[in-house]
Amino acid sequence: MSDSNSRWSLPSYWIWTTIGEVADVIGGGTPATSNSNNFGGSIPWITPADMSNHTGKLIDHGARSLTEQGMEGSGARLLPKGTVLFSSRAPIGYVAIASQPLTTNQGFKSFVPTNGIISEYLHYWLSSAKPLAEELASGTTFLELSGAKAALIPLPLTPTNEQSRIVEKLDELLSDLDAGVAELKAAQKKLAQYRQSLLKSAVEGSLTSEWRTKNKPKETGAQLLERVLKERRTRWEEKQLAKFKEQGKTPSRGWQDKYPEPVQPDTANLPELPEGWVWASVDQICPDDIANGKSVPTTTSGPKVLRLTAVKAGRIDLGEFKYGVWSDRDAEPFFVKNGDVLIVRGNGSLSLVGRAGLVSGVTSDIAYPDTMIRVRVLHSIVLPAWLSLVWNSALIRDHLQTRARTSAGIYKIAQPDIISALIPVPPLLEQKAIIVALDEADREIQRIENSLNLGFTQSAAQRKNILKSAFSGQLVPQDPNDEPASMLLERIRAERAASDSDTRKRGSRKKVAKL
Repeated sequence: MSDSNSRWSLPSYWIWTTIGEVADVIGGGTPATSNSNNFGGSIPWITPADMSNHTGKLIDHGARSLTEQGMEGSGARLLPKGTVLFSSRAPIGYVAIASQPLTTNQGFKSFVPTNGIISEYLHYWLSSAKPLAEELASGTTFLELSGAKAALIPLPLTPTNEQSRIVEKLDELLSDLDAGVAELKAAQKKLAQYRQSLLKSAVEGSLTSEWRTKNKPKETGAQLLERVLKERRTRWEEKQLAKFKEQGKTPSRGWQDKYPEPVQPDTANLPELPEGWVWASVDQICPDDIANGKSVPTTTSGPKVLRLTAVKAGRIDLGEFKYGVWSDRDAEPFFVKNGDVLIVRGNGSLSLVGRAGLVSGVTSDIAYPDTMIRVRVLHSIVLPAWLSLVWNSALIRDHLQTRARTSAGIYKIAQPDIISALIPVPPLLEQKAIIVALDEADREIQRIENSLNLGFTQSAAQRKNILKSAFSGQLVPQDPNDEPASMLLERIRAERAASDSDTRKRGSRKKVAKL
């Protein structure tokens, strides 16, 4: 770690040191999870997962607790109140202060401050020192900070009294900033709820109720379904005749009787749809154009293959691709077209499995992978954009989440789960009207989202500037009557040396007694 990146000029009463000079560094541990007697006791046990959504400086418990047996078996120690917890892997940088005695798993390096070091001061410093900690970490799969390296995290040491003044000022400034961030998050949550409400009203037909009074449907829902089924069968017959012709064969007697009837929708427990709408299964509106992608190894050149990350907010980002080890001929059946809807087959998150994205703007050949299922609809009946819109609504999410299977931590869906899904199908003109209305609303929602994101960015930058000012001696005035940091450090070293000497002497007396 270079001095130019980690150190800056400090006031004359301050001094650079390391955390290991002023705090004991203590790791955590995890007892055998196979033994239920290790868990459920009275000892709070913190993991990085407990810190992921934690707010505020203090923490007093995690999702699980340990028994005395569990703590002893894990090798972890009971940390005193005031210990500063610092996650040391997956990820590095979560910080909190223990508000009561507790312990942690091995994902932490905790700091027990010595006399003269205020826990809140250390907490605020570590909350800004993540880059410095990451420079000291090592690892290939993920970065991890060892105890020895954690002790080397640099610390701008200031007199104890000034630590108090800095903490008091930071509490004041950052509490105001945090209140502003909380308001931004609340607005963001309301915006997400509004978007879901808008989508629900679109799928149920209430969004276009006024539009329907001026645009009476030309056919009933039953007539629309009849047209769906007729179009589906016509398309199947055309494909079968094309196959006979390609093979040079005359259609066999009764070939039309082999038509596969689609999955019929069970509408018993479904809400009533507006006039002119109809419930249809995906199988009815997608005759035989549902297909899984193909898995191919990655290479440096070759036909393009979309990555799973290409599915973004109901759209397919064609820029998210890799190159596959296969020929253009092998890849051709998997090339996407404008209007394709690609559905995520598997994901570690139940909320993401089955999400869909609409393909548009295709200018070159690009295939879809085995992690996706491609769906093509009857365009004369259902717009691809309508299917994509409905697919990411609560209606379809409930259908898929109850059918998703899990294996090795991955949730998966299959084609039968897709073709059995029921879609509300409005007349084509109303589909277009809904899509236009949602596009207009989405533009306004996006404008507000951009404004909120700008607020988050500005708040983060302001927080960074406040902390930088605090730890360079510019936030509060220095008091020449304070004990200089150099003397504080000397006193801490002397006290720790004396404590270590006493510990060694007690250990020697125990050995003599045993002899």
